[in-house]
Amino acid sequence: MQTLNNMQHIGIVGCSAEGAALCYKTICIESAQYLEPYDHPQVSMHTLSLADYVQCIQNNDWDAVGELMLNSARKLTAAGADFLLCPDNTIHQAFDYVRPRSELPWLHIAEVVSNHALACGYQRIGITGTQWLVMSEVYPQKLQQLGLKYLRPTEAESVEMNRIIMEELVCGHFFPESTAYFQSVITRMKASGCDAVVLGCTEIPLIINADNSPLPILDSTRLLAQAAIKKALIFPNG
Repeated sequence: MQTLNNMQHIGIVGCSAEGAALCYKTICIESAQYLEPYDHPQVSMHTLSLADYVQCIQNNDWDAVGELMLNSARKLTAAGADFLLCPDNTIHQAFDYVRPRSELPWLHIAEVVSNHALACGYQRIGITGTQWLVMSEVYPQKLQQLGLKYLRPTEAESVEMNRIIMEELVCGHFFPESTAYFQSVITRMKASGCDAVVLGCTEIPLIINADNSPLPILDSTRLLAQAAIKKALIFPNG
């Protein structure tokens, strides 16, 4: 039986509340399948204001985004975390700035998702998420490194998905018409040859899931949480 003494302490660098909360909840609940009922590794989370992140993103200042992430990372390091993760796809655009400046190792959300896509045998992945994310190289770079193809949404689709995410989902508002819109985007991606879709915003799983998606989903929130559980258990501290 594993105890707190031989499980790694997970540190969560939060950005948006809904995504961070879903990741935390998934870690706590799904750890029990490897441990005793109700058991999970230690988890600490630190979040700065989402407004601070959004201001930096809107200014296209990704180094400043990285400094915010490192601010949380230092607090989690002091709290005893053994490794870090960030349940926010968009701010992974600052990851190359963050990783070499961090005392602790990190899980990269797009690496986790891309590796899972490869293991499942998917070949062409649709990308959904904020406008900042879908137009970035966060997922294309990681997918291409594994020989996988990808499809971005159209400009109109990315604008509307961004509106839904930033005006609704991060604020805890979930509407049937928004779910239907995401389903329509995924349906078009399926018609364009995609065999899976990455839910590249950690709030999207709150409205899109395996039961209502036209394509198999790559749930970035759950996959990151599951990777954290396995790392905490398989690579014990000391």
